[in-house]
Amino acid sequence: MKTLTRYVAPRVEASPAGQPQSAQPRVVVAHDYVTQRGGAERVALAMLRCFPGSPLVTSVYAAERTFPGFDRHQVRTSLLQNVPAFRNDPRLALPLLAPAWGMTTIDDADVVVASSSGWAHAVRTAPGVRKVVYCHNPARWLYQSEEYFARSPWRGAALAPVRRPLARWDNRAARTADRYLANSTVVAERIKRVYGIEAEVLAPPVAVDVDAEREPVPGLEPGFLITVARGRGYKNTAIVEDAVAGMAGQRLVVVGSGSGDPRTAPAPVTRLGIVSDAQLRWLYANARALVSVSYEDFGLTPIEANAFGTPAVVLRAGGFLDTLDPGVSGVFVEEPTVQAVRDALRRLPDLDRARVAQHAGRYSESAFRTRLRAVVRDVVAGPRVIKLPEQERTIDLRDPEAARIG
Repeated sequence: MKTLTRYVAPRVEASPAGQPQSAQPRVVVAHDYVTQRGGAERVALAMLRCFPGSPLVTSVYAAERTFPGFDRHQVRTSLLQNVPAFRNDPRLALPLLAPAWGMTTIDDADVVVASSSGWAHAVRTAPGVRKVVYCHNPARWLYQSEEYFARSPWRGAALAPVRRPLARWDNRAARTADRYLANSTVVAERIKRVYGIEAEVLAPPVAVDVDAEREPVPGLEPGFLITVARGRGYKNTAIVEDAVAGMAGQRLVVVGSGSGDPRTAPAPVTRLGIVSDAQLRWLYANARALVSVSYEDFGLTPIEANAFGTPAVVLRAGGFLDTLDPGVSGVFVEEPTVQAVRDALRRLPDLDRARVAQHAGRYSESAFRTRLRAVVRDVVAGPRVIKLPEQERTIDLRDPEAARIG
């Protein structure tokens, strides 16, 4: 078969203490697309650090739009890389991403570790090459499309004619994996519902370095609230802005590509857009609290803020149910409304920042690395373990009881 990418993986050099280097599996890391600064991209970087010397295979790569750490690794892309519009917004390539990944083959490796939100799990492997999928969420653009396309419903409408065949393709892709990992309990439940796969939960690591350089943001004084979000409708950033705008004495700092136009922000809201890692560390360390009412599959930013001793005020939903310890690392927002956010902020006590930071220690990169390496070794040495239903299915994740046969 003709391939867009055919990559020969180098043998990994690093090995756990006491184990000979020759016993280490050759690993390739795959990730949907590397064009933004999000939690999934931080996890992909952690995977590359977990398997030093391993390359990254992706559909589209925009070095200037993502974390700088990727430029220290070999990055191989598909033919979609040649289209500038796709590097700017890979969602424009939705009809082409499936064939791009379906025509990408990795050989001369022992295992592929696919960091996937709906695409990379379809990467083809040569006979004898195993595949571990780390699932951030089953394809949101298929199974939670109203949330995913909330800010651009025309894209959702354009996807409608191909949604069913894409769902069948997605289910076939799931059948090619040897092992599935989920980043949270709620995602593991979705994987079970959509694919019939029992996935082990492996929480992603906190990758921020609390001891690294911090760069103050001009014009900001410590004690502000912070929210970090990309431009997706389910992030509900506007609700947080409206809530804080009506509270006397509060200031909100909005960070990320979805922060919006600084000129139209309400008076107590500062929209910064994309900031450097040094600035983000300063913001985390000097915030009163991080606020998020998004429907997150896991949600790294509250744990990142916790690592600096900063508590989190988060929606009682999704991955936050796994990661927030009420009264220790923050408080829950009961629903995504302006009033609920204000109520939670008023209930937020003066928490012990040392205990907050200790809570974040549960999500260390060393714990993530140890478990992921163990899974890879187990998959390489053992038989296939996933058992899938015979029928391919399209599931509406908003209705746990609904199943539409594709």
